[in-house]
Amino acid sequence: MTDLKKSAISLVFMLTLAATACPARICNVTSTGAKGDNRTNDGPAIQAAIDTCAASGGGMAYVPAGDYRCGALRLRGGVSLFLEAGATLWVSPDKDDYADGNRFLYAEDQDNITIEGRGTIHGTGRDDLMRKRTDKTEQRPGFRVGILRFIRCRNVSIKDITVRYSDSWTFDLEFCENVLITGVSILNNYYRVNADGIDPVSCRNVHISNCHIVAGDDCIVFKTREGAPCEDAVVTNCTLESVATAIKIGTESASDFRNIHVSNCVIRNSTVGIGMYIKDGATAERISFTNCTIETIRQPELVNSGIANSIYPIFVDIEKRHKDSRVGRVSDLTFANLNIVSDNGLLVQGMSKSRIENLVISNINLRVNREFDYSARKKHVGGRTSETLDRRRTLYARKPSYMTLANIKGLTVDGLRVFIPEAIFARYERCALSLHEVDEVTVSGIYRSPAGAGSAMPVVMMENCRSAFLKACFALPGTDVFLAVDGPDTANISLVGNDLSRAKVAVEPSARVPQGQITHR
Repeated sequence: MTDLKKSAISLVFMLTLAATACPARICNVTSTGAKGDNRTNDGPAIQAAIDTCAASGGGMAYVPAGDYRCGALRLRGGVSLFLEAGATLWVSPDKDDYADGNRFLYAEDQDNITIEGRGTIHGTGRDDLMRKRTDKTEQRPGFRVGILRFIRCRNVSIKDITVRYSDSWTFDLEFCENVLITGVSILNNYYRVNADGIDPVSCRNVHISNCHIVAGDDCIVFKTREGAPCEDAVVTNCTLESVATAIKIGTESASDFRNIHVSNCVIRNSTVGIGMYIKDGATAERISFTNCTIETIRQPELVNSGIANSIYPIFVDIEKRHKDSRVGRVSDLTFANLNIVSDNGLLVQGMSKSRIENLVISNINLRVNREFDYSARKKHVGGRTSETLDRRRTLYARKPSYMTLANIKGLTVDGLRVFIPEAIFARYERCALSLHEVDEVTVSGIYRSPAGAGSAMPVVMMENCRSAFLKACFALPGTDVFLAVDGPDTANISLVGNDLSRAKVAVEPSARVPQGQITHR
């Protein structure tokens, strides 16, 4: 017998069991009273099927094709909720249908939970809310239903389902371990605030792959609560679209982030492509983002001004959320092999009291697709904060540069290529790279087109940088100034192995730079 025939027989056998009245391991929800007629409250019947499977030691609550209206369901350990192709669970908007908060699927302290199948969960958040410029008078509803909340669960699998229009966090996973989310589509309203995609909060061993997410808030966001880190997570092969941040670490950051690796993702139409917001004292270390494409928001004219003036393909920030907040830390952070399309530049900034340590940026291509005025630009807050010292809302955000890096110790930038249409550069002259308060830095392979003929805007700017090497760079014909250096704290700037002969001025130090601190080797 061929493997194909065996698989077919196995599938027929499973479906035959599913159609019967609850054998030991599979319980068809229709056998416990579900109608699937889009009118009846099928919540009690589906819950009965889940409970029957749990009572028998585990199994599958099978949902055949149909339309099932229901309120909150409590999932049990050892039980798989299987949504057949053509099955839709319609989420009730009635607060009385939710005994455990405001989540449709709820589990606490359960092991071995699975949600799978080609079916759909349809939420209640279809309409726009507080994202467009025309939404200024709207208020958040008093009761909003998210799709899933799991607390302290182990061995969680969510596979292949489609979720539409969650009205709050879609997948809220708190203090969970061994989480697999794969092949899932989350299609929320792009203009609805708080409609996050996947939120692992203080979770361990998280694998998210092959997902497609459109969200009115962050698509995938790692958070931490006090005393519980978020660590050992992989995100790969996803397509993401967010009016907020597509892939985010923070803002809830009371405990540490470790070993989080994102690769092979397509980020499109997002206000922030990749964001890190360390506000509550966390250490974020051993984090990498590789082999991704990023396109920032396509129609900034449609969103409110707070969003439109804080667009970043990459944004990293350390700050104190409140005056009494602890100061966080970021170290061993890598961005590599990224292709970016944006009208805005990257911003990575530590604090003067907490510099980012060991930052590596490698092989970045940035194509500017339209003009944008930085005069009202500010950093992306990404959450509620109060005014605190060293917040730097605009200090670095408005620097005329497409990659601005500030307050860093230990930096490598190897291969940055910025392509700007001539008409846009003529109106908004900007550096390819600007560094501010950076120590122990190696910069190589920096390229800006156009060269900037007739412009005093340098290709590279260094302000108060120390122990810095510029190497393996060449100046295009027509370059006026390749490297500008400023700041009284400048020290030990070395140029090694460059060809800057076609620039009118290879290096232009300001009067504030101490004598003898720039050398050519």
